[in-house]
Amino acid sequence: MDYKNRFPVLFTILSLIILTLSFIFTRDRFTWVLEVAPILIALPLLVFTYKFFQFSKIIYILLIIHFVILAVGGIYTYAEVPLGYWMQDLFGFERNHYDRIGHFFQGFVPALVLREILLRTSPIRPGKWLFTIIIWMCLGFSAFYELIEWWTASSQGASADAFLGSQGDIWDAQKDMLLAFIGATTALLSLSRIHDRSMAANDNRK
Repeated sequence: MDYKNRFPVLFTILSLIILTLSFIFTRDRFTWVLEVAPILIALPLLVFTYKFFQFSKIIYILLIIHFVILAVGGIYTYAEVPLGYWMQDLFGFERNHYDRIGHFFQGFVPALVLREILLRTSPIRPGKWLFTIIIWMCLGFSAFYELIEWWTASSQGASADAFLGSQGDIWDAQKDMLLAFIGATTALLSLSRIHDRSMAANDNRK
């Protein structure tokens, strides 16, 4: 089985395993749906559009990592993830910062996804404009996600507290958006050349 035919099967199986394990071990099914909603939306889109648009290998690897981060948050809720408590004890943090990891990757992975889409489907080329457009799109997505959290908390009341995960921090939304900005910037500055090589390799496989 060649790469083009192997990917949909492997990626889908890994994603479904991640979702299934997360669902089995979750402590709160309502919060689980909210936390893993990006996977539930992205996975069908990736599978059904694969015939027309195949991302490079690095994107799928990063998506699996991002799915794991979201799925772990779905098991415990972000404010209760053991890794966050371990970091809290090790570094003396005042709160569980696992959600900061999630919001960092909320910028990191979409930045490269957007980069590939723009480079392959638009006249925009690598440079300042590409960088700027991607950063603003990631910030817009992050802000929209914060609006979703606010709307969910407002409409569901106490049942959505675990999803909101602010842990008493009145500046939580702003800090989350800052982490997404840092994540997107880090991805573009550190992985653009690797991403270019991965896209070139993907083109050679077709």
